[in-house]
Amino acid sequence: MAIIPIRRAGDPVLREKARRVRTIDKSIHKLIEDMWETMYDAPGVGLAAPQIGVSLRVVVIDVGDKEPIALINPEIVKRSGERRVDEGCLSVPGYRGEITRSVKVVAQGIDPYTGKEVRIKSEDDLMAEALEHEIDHVNGILYIDYLASPDALISLSDAPEVRS
Repeated sequence: MAIIPIRRAGDPVLREKARRVRTIDKSIHKLIEDMWETMYDAPGVGLAAPQIGVSLRVVVIDVGDKEPIALINPEIVKRSGERRVDEGCLSVPGYRGEITRSVKVVAQGIDPYTGKEVRIKSEDDLMAEALEHEIDHVNGILYIDYLASPDALISLSDAPEVRS
């Protein structure tokens, strides 16, 4: 396993529509292991293969309160409702922005370990947001594309400190 440098906004690979995975083999399993290690090291809750320079439709997500998931060729098959979320991205470090995401999300993809198609349903939580966010990545979309203007991006160094 290896920690791979995360590509940042402006890198052309982040704007490509990633290629479908045709065969799940050792190289795909190694990619997924590297993605897990890179994501946890960052730290983040999700990572798409293009974020480490690999233009393939592969995502990993671990929101902490649900089983971590890895999906091959993921896609959103159903979404409904709208909600405002404060979102960030490992490829846009140091910034956040308020965007609209779906309330309910149904995604499908292939489980890389069983080779079977799986469906993941999530409602009004971080998993729903992460599914949309990571699947956007494999389609060449960044969350900053949903902002009304670049001025809507908030620098974390300018944000008020929150104490809990």
